[in-house]
Amino acid sequence: MLSRSVPLLLRACAFVAGTISLSPSFAQDQTGAAASKLESLLYHIDRMYVDEVNKDELVEAAIVRMLEQLDPHSVYIPKEELEEVNEPLKGNFDGIGVQFNLIRDTIYVVDAIAGGPSERLGIRAGDRIITINDTTVAGVGFKNSDVMSRLRGRKGTKVKVGIQRRNEPELLEFVITRDKIPIFSVEAAYMATPKVGYIKVSRFSATTMKEFRTKLSELKAAGMQDLILDLQGNGGGYLRTAIEMSDEFLGDRRLIVYTEGRNAPRDETFATKDGAFEKGRLAVLVDEGSASASEIVSGAVQDWDRGLIVGRRSFGKGLVQRPVMLPDGSAVRLTVSRYFTPSGRCIQKSYEEGVEAYQQEKSQRLQSGELTSADSLHPADTVKYYTMNKRVVYGGGGISPDLFVPIDTSQSSNYFGQLVRRGVLNTFALQYVDEQRTQLLKSYPSPKAFLDGFTVSDALLELLVAAGESEGVNREDTGITRSRELIDTRLKALIARDLWDTSAYWMVINAENPVDRSFQRALEALTDNTYSRLGMAR
Repeated sequence: MLSRSVPLLLRACAFVAGTISLSPSFAQDQTGAAASKLESLLYHIDRMYVDEVNKDELVEAAIVRMLEQLDPHSVYIPKEELEEVNEPLKGNFDGIGVQFNLIRDTIYVVDAIAGGPSERLGIRAGDRIITINDTTVAGVGFKNSDVMSRLRGRKGTKVKVGIQRRNEPELLEFVITRDKIPIFSVEAAYMATPKVGYIKVSRFSATTMKEFRTKLSELKAAGMQDLILDLQGNGGGYLRTAIEMSDEFLGDRRLIVYTEGRNAPRDETFATKDGAFEKGRLAVLVDEGSASASEIVSGAVQDWDRGLIVGRRSFGKGLVQRPVMLPDGSAVRLTVSRYFTPSGRCIQKSYEEGVEAYQQEKSQRLQSGELTSADSLHPADTVKYYTMNKRVVYGGGGISPDLFVPIDTSQSSNYFGQLVRRGVLNTFALQYVDEQRTQLLKSYPSPKAFLDGFTVSDALLELLVAAGESEGVNREDTGITRSRELIDTRLKALIARDLWDTSAYWMVINAENPVDRSFQRALEALTDNTYSRLGMAR
């Protein structure tokens, strides 16, 4: 066990988790009385209220309001939404296997998912879906939900699509047999240098560890000795998946996390002896969007001095939910315990001011200066803990990084924001690649060649500006000048994605991002003396 102080905040946190339970009979009496009260009110509303009411809607509203009084992460999920909500964590859904964008009322295929039914039939990026089951779907005002409802369906069922492809005079017809489509949680993996690998994980789902281990093995075969694990923007997922990922980095019998709740006694989880990356330098990227499972991994890595945490303070979600099914098929994700890092840190930030204030706290960090200056974060002595090597770390609301990296807001502009919000950058990149794919791949046969050799010329920028004007984004020379580097990087990354995949996108973003240089700082720390200077274990 790591050495630690026991601060006031932890005592309060542990006290709440360890509240003495009422006797079963008394608790049942109290629950029965409350239920009877609600049932009586519904009876009188049904018999006496002046207008017709929907009792199901009333009950759902009551459930939502009731859960809001508990904490921000206990939530109600209606029956009809349950499958969709669970899809990202299950890691798959039934469909045809394409990523698409709606551009000027036309469905553009951005990517055919590798191994999926569409990719097997030869459908590819840049194709336009004009008809679905002989019904025209271009120019009829479809929304994303309309497209998905027609293309998704049970595994084994068929759907016919008519596709328009550049340089093909006739509409191409494909009959696609729907199948299980993976939802990948490992967004990117590539060699950043001959010795440093990079893996970006976007969520902790049922399939994450299979994907992660595969990519880790591929990078090690390519010569990887050190690793940058990117958990920026990763809002979490399954606790078990976070534990398994932590286990890949930590030695045998090292505590990864423990959970504790009013009706859930302390439950400790330890690493096993078989970790795929227990040796080699490690840097974990986090930011204000890294939450829950991301904080379990980064907290365990930090407390054991296994690697550097680079970026900005994480979100601060230390509550564990368990799904509870209700009789009508709906469900509640109910908070049942808190989790604690190996040194004893309760990472959960305060939610005493209510759900709305809790959710807005992340955006308020920019206003307070926390995202732009390390001096704006003032952890209190009452939340001080110590790692294995006696380094000071802090609890009380997220994982604070070992190496702080500010965001640069100087290049932001209203013009760039409009290009992004109206989808102009995405649309322009997709159409540019559609027209220039052959020449681009001839000039840049690999993502690395593209990264090193491609630049956004003034002429290409002017074409983007013109495309923006056609979509109602008026030219702003001041905004263009201020955001030029930002525009160039985003456009170049989108072109790379449309030519190859999301790994190519992140390769460009990481190398050239002018706003957030967390990746560059991590790379520096792995190649200079920072890692050893801060006492990291190897």
